[in-house]
Parts: sequence; C-alpha cells; structure tokens
Amino acid sequence: MQKGDVFTCSAYDGGNPYRALPMPDDMYRIGEAARALGVRVETLRRWEREGTLLTSRTAGGQRLVPAAEVARLLAARRAGQPEAARVSRRNAFAGIITKVTRDKVSALVEIQAGPHRVVSLITREAADELGLAPGVHAVATVKATSVMVEVPDP
Repeated sequence: MQKGDVFTCSAYDGGNPYRALPMPDDMYRIGEAARALGVRVETLRRWEREGTLLTSRTAGGQRLVPAAEVARLLAARRAGQPEAARVSRRNAFAGIITKVTRDKVSALVEIQAGPHRVVSLITREAADELGLAPGVHAVATVKATSVMVEVPDP
C-alpha cells in the first residue's frame, strides 16, 4: 500500500465502511508503526484487540495506524522512563546488564545495548555500591582517545 491508495475507515468517512477514501499522509501501515514504536506487529495487533490502539483497515483488510496514535504511544512510553541525567556525552549505550563477574578487587560487567555488547572492567566496590546485577538497566559511557586491537597475520 502506498500513499494515495484507497482505504475504508469509519472514523474518516462518517461511518460508511464501504466508501473508499484516499489514504491520508498521517497513516502508517502496521509494520511501519511497529518499527517506529520498537515493538513487533503482533504486539500492535494485541493492543488493537485490547482497545489500547486505534486502527483502521484498507479495502483489502490491511491495518492502518494513525500517526497521532503512534505519537501518543511514544509519548506514553517516554513518560514512563526515568529522565536522563544532564551530561555532555556522545558515546552512551543504554541497555540491560546481562552478566556481572566479581572477584576480590574487580568486576566484569556485560551490558546488552541494542545490538551492541559492552563489557566494562570496574572495581568490585563500585559494582557493589551501584547494585549491579543481571536485569538491571544501565548506561555504558565510552570515552577513549584511542582504542586499538591488533592480531598478527595468519
């Protein structure tokens, strides 16, 4: 379905589900809406069944999600998240701690941040004070002037 194709929607056409109208520019196909929200299409279908998400259908039965609904859900998700600290940094990776390995002096912390796995070696004292454990949300900040890894040719 492309912009300008026809769809039926009782919310836009006065209740006549058989009258076809041009697709407004403020509608997303369900896959586009899922990508924008960072969820699976199945989640949007469940939200539609539960009444959490308002959708319409094309003449062919394809679900369309109004842009206003996507914006509302994004705003609701942001409202539930803690406000980020005010710092100046570019290389911050928000994620979830997947593993913490402690010894007497240090702790190795693994964070899954989207597709990235970030590993940090910190003091055990710092890990204990922060309460680091698998499942805890954390932000890894990377600051280095030069990081190189080199291996000899085979």
